[in-house]
Amino acid sequence: MDIHKEIDTRGLNCPLPILKAKKALADMASGQLLKVVATDSGSLRDFQAFARQTGNELVEQQTVGEEFIHVLRRR
Repeated sequence: MDIHKEIDTRGLNCPLPILKAKKALADMASGQLLKVVATDSGSLRDFQAFARQTGNELVEQQTVGEEFIHVLRRR
């Protein structure tokens, strides 16, 4: 997977990971991939809802230890 931008939201709680992702996506071209690393367990469902509401594609979600990794494709 060719990640175009990665943001670190470790230690931040809802809604900050979503807000930072929204800001990062605004600066990206359509089709580019954004990787978000978070430690908030609520971010799993938050990013699912965010993708549904914004039309950005949630390509992948995974849990690695205590971190949650989300990959979004800019619409």
